[in-house]
Amino acid sequence: MITPSPQSRLLSRRRLVLAAAAGAVVSLPSVSWARPAAAPGIVKPLPPELFTVRGTNAETKWEALRDTGPLTPVDRFFVRNHTSTPRLEADTWSLRIWGDGLRGGPVSFSYRQLRALPSVTRTAFLECAGNGRGFYTSQQGDEVTGTPWTLGAIGAARWRGARLGDVLRLAGITREAVDVMPRGLDDPYVSGGVDHGRVRRPLPVAKAMDDVLLAYEMNGAPLPYDHGYPVRVLAPSWIGIASVKWVGDIEVSARSLGSPWNTEFYRLFGPAYPPGGSAPLTRQTVKSAFELAPGAVFGAGRTYRLSGRSWSGHGAVLAVEVSTDGGAHWRPARLHDAPRPDGWVRWSVPWRPEAPGRAALLARATDAAGHRQPERSVPNTQGYLFDAVVRHPVTVK
Repeated sequence: MITPSPQSRLLSRRRLVLAAAAGAVVSLPSVSWARPAAAPGIVKPLPPELFTVRGTNAETKWEALRDTGPLTPVDRFFVRNHTSTPRLEADTWSLRIWGDGLRGGPVSFSYRQLRALPSVTRTAFLECAGNGRGFYTSQQGDEVTGTPWTLGAIGAARWRGARLGDVLRLAGITREAVDVMPRGLDDPYVSGGVDHGRVRRPLPVAKAMDDVLLAYEMNGAPLPYDHGYPVRVLAPSWIGIASVKWVGDIEVSARSLGSPWNTEFYRLFGPAYPPGGSAPLTRQTVKSAFELAPGAVFGAGRTYRLSGRSWSGHGAVLAVEVSTDGGAHWRPARLHDAPRPDGWVRWSVPWRPEAPGRAALLARATDAAGHRQPERSVPNTQGYLFDAVVRHPVTVK
């Protein structure tokens, strides 16, 4: 059995803060940190040039991603917190694996032991299931509950960590195991007077043993506090709640497991779905976004380069089309990245607006599974998985 052992501190809190600050200065030297927005429980600065604060969350502004490359800089990666970011340390952290799906009793891994296992580096996007939720109301007129994200609850990073499958095999997972359920070390989530406990959500064993990581690095550096330090789950292409941050224990079960995060939340409810709701959500939908602020102003008679990104949890994005006249005509965008699963593609089109007035820019993507963004998303009461083409308003003068 693997048990925790003493280890030296791999990265002090001071070094972590300095590393994050240095990365931010390199990425955007013109940003002033003197005007941070306020969000309860988030550690990193949230300058208004980069983020829109939404309760305990921080949404990335798409104009802040222009020309940043295929990876989202850590200083502008969105933050989704149910409560607040815990300040954990690697030398006191351990991961406990337990449950009736193991051959023996509980097994624990220290941070050093986890990092000593064979590592995998994977580039993948991470996206909240409610990304785009605000458009159900603003664009479709549907009433939904939850954080009114636009399209900024997504980021792509290069993650490094141990395979969850390797860790489960070392822990003694049996053939009878059905589900594994990671649980975070952040505070219990209380909503409407109900204590739902710490964030936790089951993963089918097939997914857990396939491509899921226990990640400890993000873009070549240890995870920042807000993104799961010292260790988080990364479940590529699945909704963000499957990638539990600050993971502290994993239950391995020979029966199906449940939590509020796969029974009450993260299912589809509404007239278009069964009375008990859909099955628990897994893969993300296909989406597109312009690297442009809403209401941006363009000059008539000048040529501009419109840029954006498209992604899908169902497969690589193979094509992107753009309309600059509200959807009357479409033309193909130029893709700047090789299409691949788990990632987004950057794209661009030239545009020369001629007549002053208001305009709507639209982009729609098609993925390898044949999904193309529709004109309208089927509504659900909690506003998950918005996939419709978004109308991006601009003004020509």
